[in-house]
Amino acid sequence: MSAAVAAPAGVAADAATANAARLGVMIGERRWLVDLAEAGEIVPVPGIVPVPLTRDWFRGVVNLRGALHTVVDLARFSGGTSTAIDKEARLLALAPRLQFNATVLVSRMLGLRSTASMTRDERSPAADESGIPPWVGPTWLDETGTAWQELSLARLVHDERFQLVGR
Repeated sequence: MSAAVAAPAGVAADAATANAARLGVMIGERRWLVDLAEAGEIVPVPGIVPVPLTRDWFRGVVNLRGALHTVVDLARFSGGTSTAIDKEARLLALAPRLQFNATVLVSRMLGLRSTASMTRDERSPAADESGIPPWVGPTWLDETGTAWQELSLARLVHDERFQLVGR
């Protein structure tokens, strides 16, 4: 990891985190920040082909540019309600470097965000505390006080539950 550097009051001191742009997405009722290096193509939701005998959060498969990708409803995977597929819904493909042909169903895209203009919420527990999965990172508060949760797609693909979609 990078060394800590001086930062303005209320802003995280980690240079790599503080200056990195993130992709803002809404998944269910939560706002998430995704590292651009972990994000791949973003597409409107095409026809999803259901796969029988799978978990309710596993929506099926889609063909993206000739390759089959799984479709995961992360809101449902996280214990929430299923994501509605409407005109704002999108599929966020994982970056090819993650070597996992999967997409995450996103309620809507919220654009690029920078944690440099946010304050890290020190009250949010670490991923190894309180049963929080390792793919959930720290919480950031923007200038309006809106909470944004970091989402690590790289860690998500290593979650055993994410990999085992069968019932």
